[in-house]
Amino acid sequence: MNESIEKTRCLIIGSGPAGYTAAIYTSRADLKPIVYQGMQPGGQLTITTDVENFPGYPQGIKGPEMMEDIRKQAARFGADIRFGVVTDVDFSKRPFIIHADDGKTIEAETVIIATGASARWLGLESERKFRGSGVSACATCDGFFYRGQDVAIVGGGDTSAEEATYLSKLCRKVYMIHRRDSLRACKAMQAKVFNSSNIEMVWDSVPEEVLGDDTGVTGLRVRNVKTGEIRDLDVTGLFIAIGHTPNTKIFKGQIDLDEGGYIRTVPGSPRTSVKGVFACGDVQDHYYRQAITAAGSGCMAGIEAERFLGR
Repeated sequence: MNESIEKTRCLIIGSGPAGYTAAIYTSRADLKPIVYQGMQPGGQLTITTDVENFPGYPQGIKGPEMMEDIRKQAARFGADIRFGVVTDVDFSKRPFIIHADDGKTIEAETVIIATGASARWLGLESERKFRGSGVSACATCDGFFYRGQDVAIVGGGDTSAEEATYLSKLCRKVYMIHRRDSLRACKAMQAKVFNSSNIEMVWDSVPEEVLGDDTGVTGLRVRNVKTGEIRDLDVTGLFIAIGHTPNTKIFKGQIDLDEGGYIRTVPGSPRTSVKGVFACGDVQDHYYRQAITAAGSGCMAGIEAERFLGR
């Protein structure tokens, strides 16, 4: 046997609310899990400012601070949490073989995937500058902070239509910016948008620059793709709703993915198409995408891994 291969009963790929919660449950079950945190330890919440909708924090909490709390909780019970990225997996037989960028090869009896999904951004330098200071990729997470204000949202699909409608109930005005002259959202979602009196469609347009100062976003410059006309919108918040990309590249060909690249799980469970491999959080959830639902699914994955090993 190659002595360079490290063995574990449970390997968790990814961190964030899902991965860290799975680590809490599996470490408390004495599975001694190894956790590779990935390229963004703590997940998307580490680029979020205030979190006010996670239970247990009545005054709210900063996203990075909350993720550090959950990480410490997992470490307290003995989870081996490592910096690094898993680069390759072999799920063709158990124990599974996993390679990481630290040069280590792991032989795991069970694997929990919690690699999440990355928001698609516009790619503007000004957008990057004001991320977390007026620019957000989650209206459900951050819309509350813009109650009574004017905001803009970019996108034309079901998600953007749903988030625009959500924002319209909180904000004074919502500019919905779409590069085409019609929405891609389903008719029912379109109807909700068009029936919201405070949503103004900005057709055939794309964001050119996010305007702001030390206080955050103060406006958005948009360009009409047909006429070239430039227009400045007086907004204090910008929401990007052009989709997410699940972080599943290394799992292609190893596990069943849906047409969007998300991991398919048995409805109501974290079980995947490979026995002994479980998925939790945004990597298998393209609907809710909330910290609390990710944590809940991480709990489920941890329990399932323990029960699987107990069979």
